[in-house]
Amino acid sequence: MIKLEKYCVMNFENAIRGARNPMNSWSKSDSSYDESGNYILGENDLSLAVKLCRAGSDHRKFVRQIFVSIDITAPLYWWKEFDTYKVGTVANSTSTMHKIHSKEFTYEDFSCDHMTQETKAEFGHIIEYLESLRLKYLETKDKKYWYDIIQFLPSSYNQMRTCTLNYENLVNIYYARRYHKLDEWHDLCALIETLPYFKEMFIDNKE
Repeated sequence: MIKLEKYCVMNFENAIRGARNPMNSWSKSDSSYDESGNYILGENDLSLAVKLCRAGSDHRKFVRQIFVSIDITAPLYWWKEFDTYKVGTVANSTSTMHKIHSKEFTYEDFSCDHMTQETKAEFGHIIEYLESLRLKYLETKDKKYWYDIIQFLPSSYNQMRTCTLNYENLVNIYYARRYHKLDEWHDLCALIETLPYFKEMFIDNKE
């Protein structure tokens, strides 16, 4: 299970201006903002962006200045793989250290969407036991119960992080993970395809 929420793309105007710096070609820029405040690439700027992306990572440095912020809720087993892409990314997460005991454990706290009914029934016992540990910790404030929770917590536990990435991160993720075994990667790649001009610069351009 993965939730992708509150995403926005920033700094397109500045990135495109920077892309024109090497050739001092700012006068050829033809992009502008529409009535909704979206930055719309003109024919000249889009052609330059596609050309630079086609030339490879050394030439498409401008895409590292196109930023994407997104709230991602996903299981710990997925976050372990996502952390491969930590270079050039920033994330603030909800805290298991400080807030793991603050609410009742329920199925909604875990990614159970691919479990068989038999496994999901067994998993219910784990949730019940985690809840009993939580109540013991709240009652006694004994740290041993807190450690029991932290060390027993399944990797299917969902965590939310507000992440900031750039288009260079995203193109690397897209081509490395779009056929991955985990469905969570498929959902993220589907979102990446819809980001402004990503398809034109990286997908139509490559395939």
